[in-house]
Amino acid sequence: MAESFSYEQLIASGEGRLFSSDSGRLPLPPMLMFDRITHIDSDGGAHGLGRVVAELDVKPDLWFFACHFQGDPVMPGCLGLDAMWQLIGFYLTWLRLPGRGRALGAGEVKFTGEVGPDVKRVTYEIDIKRVIKRKLNMAIGDARLLADGKEIYVAHDLRVGLFLREDNGGGQGAATT
Repeated sequence: MAESFSYEQLIASGEGRLFSSDSGRLPLPPMLMFDRITHIDSDGGAHGLGRVVAELDVKPDLWFFACHFQGDPVMPGCLGLDAMWQLIGFYLTWLRLPGRGRALGAGEVKFTGEVGPDVKRVTYEIDIKRVIKRKLNMAIGDARLLADGKEIYVAHDLRVGLFLREDNGGGQGAATT
């Protein structure tokens, strides 16, 4: 299995071409909130159950800066949180588990900073702490967002599940693969 993914491969995931046509998918731009996955494994991280690291190159012309907030641009915190859910869903799909991903919730979420247009790179780090493989495939992870290397978001117990769809053509959730 691949241990990293380029932007082109992430787009292929969103279009259903990276794994299989009935597997989970990442959202397409502008809701895709990272440019590459630099590392993914199934036995690393703080809990030995997997780790995902991804990056977003921040450019001052990113779509959300123009509207959030006019004259005081900042990346919405919910988009950073959504990226974390997206990555956990991608992890489940990378494991070749079936279904379409949906965010199921979060434990504690804490913001101690913000991503403005002066930031050059956002890094997401996800440590998988539990994978459930039953009728519902689900992963639970702890995550953090770093802005130019400084931790500014922390989220614990992020939950993503994969749901089987009979029609395989319905809408893609905003949160995950």
